[in-house]
This record gives sequence, C-alpha cells and structure tokens, in this order.
Amino acid sequence: MNGRTVLERFPAGGPRGSWPAEEFAHARRLEGLPAEVVMDLASDMFLVIVRSGDDGKGDAAA
Repeated sequence: MNGRTVLERFPAGGPRGSWPAEEFAHARRLEGLPAEVVMDLASDMFLVIVRSGDDGKGDAAA
C-alpha cells in the first residue's frame, strides 16, 4: 500500500462539530506515532495513517 499503514477509518459524514479522525490521530501522536488524517475519496472515509519512512511526501490517496 505504498508504505502506509491505515490505523483506523472514519466515515466522512460524522456528526457536526465532531472530528473523530483528528481526535484519534492526535491521541496516536501523543503516543509517539506520526499519525495523520487523509481523505479516501473512493470510499468517502477519513483514514488515520502512518507512513513508513515518514518523509512528509507522497500522495494522500489510500
């Protein structure tokens, strides 16, 4: 999967004012994982991912 590990998936149509993917990613960053949130347009889901060899580059589609 191009050097990415999906930690969790969240539906894009979450409750207004709620950011569960961002909250999950933030908790993983507090644990020391370089977690980030990306949008998978094909599935209409937010993915919390960790890139292997995290260089901050690459496309965001999973």
